[in-house]
Amino acid sequence: MKLGSKIALTLVALGFAAAAAWFWWARPAPVIPAATAPPQPAPAQVAAAPPAASSGIQHPIENLQADPAAAPVDLPSAVTGLFGREAVLALFQMNDLPHRVAATVDGLGREQASPRLWPLSPAAGRFTVERHGDGDAIGADNGQRYTPYVLLLEAVDLRQAVALYAAFYPQFQQAYEDLGYPGGYFNDRLVAVIDQLLLAPDPAAPIGVHLPTVNSPVQPTRPWVLYEFNDPALQALSAGQRLMLRTGPVNERRIKARLRELRRLLAPQAAASAPR
Repeated sequence: MKLGSKIALTLVALGFAAAAAWFWWARPAPVIPAATAPPQPAPAQVAAAPPAASSGIQHPIENLQADPAAAPVDLPSAVTGLFGREAVLALFQMNDLPHRVAATVDGLGREQASPRLWPLSPAAGRFTVERHGDGDAIGADNGQRYTPYVLLLEAVDLRQAVALYAAFYPQFQQAYEDLGYPGGYFNDRLVAVIDQLLLAPDPAAPIGVHLPTVNSPVQPTRPWVLYEFNDPALQALSAGQRLMLRTGPVNERRIKARLRELRRLLAPQAAASAPR
């Protein structure tokens, strides 16, 4: 297994991330049938599907400095050496990593991101709320569930991660094309999703949430995964932006700080135009 799998873990831990961020931390609400909850139109922040044919590469991978010393290694050893045995056993989904990375990055920029494809395990415990005024809001202590992921993000050597990512970029590009984007460019999509995450709002007041009505004789066994934002504008954000909000304001600021640095390294020629 090449180091590309190792980098796949790193980028998603960042993103988004990664990695990021991230966001496999609080499962997004499933789509409710239109008869019970008509979907609201997505605002401009929600990214459209990538074009079937590329109109030109915006962030060439050739602009990044690859790691010439990169060489094939055993996957478990590579991941354990980078993150530590305890973190690997507790946080990572190890199978089919390039596909998981490509699918998660793409999904974070859309209305829904499938939890079954996340490279990291969901946060332990339940998404918690507390009474605020006449309704419920995201619990003040809910962000503590995501602390292990934020610490993992802050501990990663971003320059090393990006250098290895550049050296083994073809694996990520192929996984992205296999999703159905033969004319798409994965590094462009990664940068675009990071930009979108950086534009996630940072509300000063507690964020109101509610459980949608499920008009069905079969009620959900895990209702806490169904919470939606009261504000239609927040509910209409992309999956990644909504997940950023669920992590809490402190975590969101810490994640954004690392994403800005990652974005600068992934697109050095366009760093000046990155969201602040």
